[in-house]
Amino acid sequence: MRKVIDNQMRIGEVDISSIEFDLRSRDEIPKLLMGLQAVYCNKEIRDKVFILLEEAIPEDISKTTGRPGMELWKILVLGTLRLNCNWDYDKLKEMADNHARLREMLGHVKWLDMTEYSLQTLKDNIRLFTPELLDKINKVVVDYGHSLLKKKAKKLEGRCDSFVVESNVHYPTDTNLLYDAVRKSVELIATAYNNFDLNNWRQSKSLLQKLKNTLRKFQKMRHSNSKDEEKKQKRVDEIKNICNSFMGKSKYLLDRVRSDMASLRDNGNYSDLEAVFAMITKFSEYADTLLDQIKRRIINGETIPHNEKIFSIFEEYTEWIVKGKAGISQELGLNICIIEDQFGFILNHRVMQSEVDKTIAVPFTKKTKELFSNLNSLSFDKGFWSPANKPKLEEIIDKVILPKKGKLAGKDKEWEYSQEFKEAKHQHSAVESGINALENHGLDRCPDRGLNSFKRYISYAVLGRNIQVLGNIIQQKEIARMKRSEKIKQVKREKAA
Repeated sequence: MRKVIDNQMRIGEVDISSIEFDLRSRDEIPKLLMGLQAVYCNKEIRDKVFILLEEAIPEDISKTTGRPGMELWKILVLGTLRLNCNWDYDKLKEMADNHARLREMLGHVKWLDMTEYSLQTLKDNIRLFTPELLDKINKVVVDYGHSLLKKKAKKLEGRCDSFVVESNVHYPTDTNLLYDAVRKSVELIATAYNNFDLNNWRQSKSLLQKLKNTLRKFQKMRHSNSKDEEKKQKRVDEIKNICNSFMGKSKYLLDRVRSDMASLRDNGNYSDLEAVFAMITKFSEYADTLLDQIKRRIINGETIPHNEKIFSIFEEYTEWIVKGKAGISQELGLNICIIEDQFGFILNHRVMQSEVDKTIAVPFTKKTKELFSNLNSLSFDKGFWSPANKPKLEEIIDKVILPKKGKLAGKDKEWEYSQEFKEAKHQHSAVESGINALENHGLDRCPDRGLNSFKRYISYAVLGRNIQVLGNIIQQKEIARMKRSEKIKQVKREKAA
């Protein structure tokens, strides 16, 4: 049984609309909860969000009967809070069990309801929402935020830029990736044998430790800086010998894994291990590729082309990205492109796989314009420029700020030296503040596994950021209202005196 929210209040429960927050607080938690409270208290917006949340309920799950699952409203609250505060699941569980205001937002009674959340329950339920669903909710939230700003939001001024969100991987070298591939193959086959009380792999940990010791010896080897060519060649031979030893042990373990996997497959009693066999096959194929690349690079002295390199055997979508930033030689993850408006709302985002800025400029702008028809202007940096992009963008957006690469001449020079262009360019730099805010609120490194989880993580972060911006707008309005009220009272006191 799944519900969006339990409409039947219990004794002692505080209605969400009655929750009070400290308006002087500058922390992100009250801002996010105020934003969620505003969404809930506006009936039109609440209905839109709740209708979208119902899409997360699978067709074979009843809404009225059966064992109750976590309410979808609670999932939305906890999912956005996790990203907005950049917490892991352990921290999220601790706060959900003990944070007073958060528990009121989740519908728990202060002195009667001692409910505590299971760590696995939080993980399973927060993963229930799809990136597409979160993006739809995000559109509703941004529209609501714009409606609070009234005339100011009639024309939206956007700024577009991209940044890297790192995936949860270690620095990749062909040797440590080979060790990972062999290790996973051995661990999987050893677990399968142990589950059936077969002792073929009882020494699996010892074998892997010996392989790791050989890898560590290889990693500590350095090429000689001596001017003596004989010494240099001697060190090269030593490196090759240790490399051959590491490759030989890896091949031995892989051959043994494949042999034992074939034995299990031929035995009809173990036919239910096909999923495990598929994983072993995947990792062993990675190992074969890496063995070939190590041989070519170290033994034969070849240079491996970039497009053949593997950057992770677990997060296979990971890309090697060089942005040219000072102090950052490379980043391992995916580029994320965002469009932010003048109020700090993220209008749209795109996960870029095997794409660069200039290739996504037009389709990404077109999609954003479809979502927000009042997007009047949009600024970019030089990375989005190409000879074909500017005319296509001008067909979509009324005012396009797109600096040209290379030497300026004629109309291009006149336009980029104009006051209008300079002012828009100065405003464009504010997108770096928005990117920094996203990175501080979860989008520095994605701990979740798999491409779909990566995309969900991004969508949660964007939605959480927009709800926080909405909460900040409401907070500032309330502070301004209180100041006006205090000023009126002060004037009345002065007149009475």
